[in-house]
Amino acid sequence: MTDQGMRLLAAAVAILPLFGVAMALGKIFSDWISAVARNPGAGEKLQPVGLLGFALTEAIALFALIISFIILFVM
Repeated sequence: MTDQGMRLLAAAVAILPLFGVAMALGKIFSDWISAVARNPGAGEKLQPVGLLGFALTEAIALFALIISFIILFVM
């Protein structure tokens, strides 16, 4: 396999965590919506926790994307 082929394969493998991030974001927001639907008064307390979970989970996706771009364009 050529260098270009190996770089493309490595970049594709580096993006695999995005599937886990998508599943985690769906789980975070579905649990958040169901919790607020069960107890609307807790919405103010749950909002910062839900947004923090979203931000930290999305950071993992950004790290994976940056690693993939580094593999493709720098190495």
